[in-house]
Amino acid sequence: MPFSFTACPIMGLYEIQPKIFGDARGYFLETYSEKEFFAAGLTMKFVQDNQSCSSRGVLRGLHFQKIHPQGKLVRALSGEVYDVAVDIRTGSPTFGKYYGVVLSAEKQNQFYIPEGFAHGFYVLSEQAVFAYKCTDFYHPEDEGGLMWNDPNIAIDWSAVFGASVPLLSEKDRKHPAFNPQGNYFDSNAQWIGK
Repeated sequence: MPFSFTACPIMGLYEIQPKIFGDARGYFLETYSEKEFFAAGLTMKFVQDNQSCSSRGVLRGLHFQKIHPQGKLVRALSGEVYDVAVDIRTGSPTFGKYYGVVLSAEKQNQFYIPEGFAHGFYVLSEQAVFAYKCTDFYHPEDEGGLMWNDPNIAIDWSAVFGASVPLLSEKDRKHPAFNPQGNYFDSNAQWIGK
């Protein structure tokens, strides 16, 4: 089997490790196979691929779309990032909890984040090229976000960047706080927020 699928502590999240075939010439791997993913129970349909390049210290997130939520299969094409998903499915036993994984070009691991999560990442290497497949198209008018350092979520960013302040976009500086009593998505990842 060219992939191993590891369920993470928050239901719906998976770390995926492709099998890497290497020799003196370099390496080869499959990055996605509908047949293998479907056999593992991951039956999402991807409609858009995105790619970004960021320098060390950049933090992007925490992002989500409301009416058009996106599931994402993310990976680092070059460099290394700390990738985080926050469960914002109201009623979920892990509502408001996060899970993070280091994604690297060296390891070639991937992280699947389904609809109903906020997502962000921090660049650990000098530069990182980050790629992700999405289950819905990008709708700029539908964007939502959460404060990257919200104390209710309490992501331990300091473990990856210490006391330094990350580089954020103006938009990411203005995301609202997470409301532990708020409504975001239901259990089917349908937007119920205001």
